[in-house]
Amino acid sequence: MKIDPPFDLAGTTYQQTRASHWDFVARKQDAWRGMGRWYHRRLQEIYCFHISPGLSVLEIGCADGHLLAALKPASGVGVDFSQEMIRRAKEHHPELEFIHADAHDLSRIKEKFDVIILSDLVNDLWDVQRVFEQIKPLCTARTRIILNFYSRLWQTPLNIARKLNLATSNLYQNWLTREDINALLILAGFEPIRNTQEILLPLPLSDFANRFIVRFWPFQHLALSNFVIARPAPERVEAPSVSIIIPARNESGNIKAIFERTPQMGRETELIFVEGHSKDDTYAAIQKEIASNSSTPSLLLRQTGIGKADAVRLGFSKAEGDVLMILDADLTVPPEDLPRFYEALVSGKGEFINGVRLVYPMEKEAMRTLNFLGNKFFSLAFSWLLGQPIKDTLCGTKVLWKKDYERIAANRSYFRDFDPFGDYDLIFGAAKLNLKIIDLPIRYRERTYGSTNISRWKHGLLLMRMVAFAARRIKFT
Repeated sequence: MKIDPPFDLAGTTYQQTRASHWDFVARKQDAWRGMGRWYHRRLQEIYCFHISPGLSVLEIGCADGHLLAALKPASGVGVDFSQEMIRRAKEHHPELEFIHADAHDLSRIKEKFDVIILSDLVNDLWDVQRVFEQIKPLCTARTRIILNFYSRLWQTPLNIARKLNLATSNLYQNWLTREDINALLILAGFEPIRNTQEILLPLPLSDFANRFIVRFWPFQHLALSNFVIARPAPERVEAPSVSIIIPARNESGNIKAIFERTPQMGRETELIFVEGHSKDDTYAAIQKEIASNSSTPSLLLRQTGIGKADAVRLGFSKAEGDVLMILDADLTVPPEDLPRFYEALVSGKGEFINGVRLVYPMEKEAMRTLNFLGNKFFSLAFSWLLGQPIKDTLCGTKVLWKKDYERIAANRSYFRDFDPFGDYDLIFGAAKLNLKIIDLPIRYRERTYGSTNISRWKHGLLLMRMVAFAARRIKFT
C-alpha cells in the first residue's frame, strides 16, 4: 500500500524552519527561562488531574520532557522533531523513552497508549488532521486524547511578551479555535468529550484566578489556554455478558416481578441480589425465587455494611459480567427498560449510561415535588461541575463496563468514601476518568410495594456537602 508523503515542498520547508527554531529555543533555555515557568507549572497541575499515575502515556511535541515526567507514567514515550529538545529530554529524564520524529509521521511507534497528549502543539503544525490520523493507530478503545493550545485572544499579549524577551519566541501560528479542533478530531476518527478554558493569568500569585475566577462567566472566555479531551470514535462490542446488581431492602413484594420482568441481554444475564438488613422477609423471598428460577443465573448476598453504596460495591465485586447494571428493587425504573441502557453502552454511544427521570411526566406520587426540585437543582450544579451534561444524578439505574468500574474503584481514594447512595461515587469517578456520560430518559413509576428509603432533608443536606466537595476536587483544582 502506498503511503502519501507527509509534506509537499512548502510543508517540508515549513517543518524544517520550525525544527531549526525549536533547536535554537532549546539551546537558549539552558541559560534562560523567562516567565513561562508559572504557566507550565499550572499546565502540569491540570494534566496531573486528568491523568492518574501509572498509565502508559505518549506526548507528541514533548520538548524537554518535563510535562511527561510530571505525570509519573508506568511507561512514557515522548516525540519531538527538535534534536536539541530530544537530547535534553533524554538527559533530564533517562527513565522515559524519547524519539526524534515528526508528529506527521509516527510510523516508528508500534505500541498503544492509555493517554496521548499534545500540549501547545496544534497551533504550530502544518497539517493538524494528518497528525490526528497518525495518532489513531496508537489508541485502544479507552485511550484519551488530551490537548491544549493558546486562545487567539492572547495573540497580542504573547507577542508583546516575546518582544520583551519574557516568553519563548515563536513563529507565526495557526491560531485554531476549539470548534476547529473538534471538527478536525471528528474528521480523523475521534469524538470530543470535554472542552474547558484554563489559566486566566500566567503570572506568579495568580493561583486564585487560575483555579476559581476562570471557571465563571465571562472570565472563562478570557483564558489563555483551551483544553480539549477526546476519545476514539466508538465501535460496537458484540454480545458481552451482563451482571445486574439489585440492592434490596424491605422489598419482599417486588422480588417475584424482578425475575418475571427482567429481560435477557447479551451472551448471558445474571442477577445479583444484595439484601440490606430488611425488616420484612426480603431475604427469604429472594431465596424462594432463585430456587424457582433455576435457569436464571442468580446470586444472593447479605450486606454486612450499611447504605446503598456499600451494597452496590459488594454486588460489583462478585459480578462476572462484562457489563455492570444497577436496578433498584423498588421497580420505579422498569426492568423492561434495561435493554436500552445495554444498547447505548455496547454500541459505543456512551461509556457511562445514566438514567434520567426528569424528562417524561411521572406517574402520580412517583416523585414528590421537593424531591423533583432538589434533583433539578443538583443536576444543574453537577453538569457545571463535571463539564458534561447530566440531568438526573440520583436515578438508581446506571450502566457501565466492568473494566471502567475497576478503574473508578482503583481511583476512589481521590474522592474518599462519603457517598451513602453510590450514585456520586460512580458519576464523579466516571467524570474524573473522562468517560463519555450519556443521559438516558426513562419513565419513572410509582411504587407498588413498600415506601422510599430516602430521607429528603437529611440526604438533601448531604448532597449540598457533595456539591461543595466536588467543587473542590473536580472544578477548582
